[in-house]
Amino acid sequence: MRAVVGLGNVGPEYAASRHNVGFWVVERLIGRGGWKRRVQPWGEVYRSSAGYLLRPSTYMNRSGDAVRELLAQGSLTPQDLLVVYDEADLPVGALRLRPGGGPGTHRGMKSVLAALGTDDVPRLRVGIGRPADGGDWVDHVLSPPPREEVEALARAVDWASELAWEFLQSGIVGALDRFSRETRGPDRII
Repeated sequence: MRAVVGLGNVGPEYAASRHNVGFWVVERLIGRGGWKRRVQPWGEVYRSSAGYLLRPSTYMNRSGDAVRELLAQGSLTPQDLLVVYDEADLPVGALRLRPGGGPGTHRGMKSVLAALGTDDVPRLRVGIGRPADGGDWVDHVLSPPPREEVEALARAVDWASELAWEFLQSGIVGALDRFSRETRGPDRII
């Protein structure tokens, strides 16, 4: 059994923000149907024969608390997870799929790795780009993308949901084998 964890912040004020692309990917997977939803104090958990989906309700910087609970309740290991989140160091619409590594500057991923005590956690980063002209990072990640970025982000989220689905079916090796060299239009997997 495997799980896809989408990082984001709960609440309508954050729903359209760039920081919630992990939630957007999980929403695409929920749309495939067949999931049973359970609301826990630490997040929304969906379960089916395909695996688990998690949207933490602990807010981004404490995402690790929810992920640790999911592992304990689902008898999962850190390597059974695919954590999906936004990445400002990637161009808008680019994807990066890796079996492990550090958190970079992402506080949500930093929380996950600290809670699990390992860097060996598969992750899928969705590029949201950097703030224009050296703008404020917090404003950038917590604001909706401008109109000219919406289409590229929507395609990236669709593509990321395909990668996440492949992960649920065949793990990180299968997902990397199938998708690491594919490109679609202007989207890139780096």
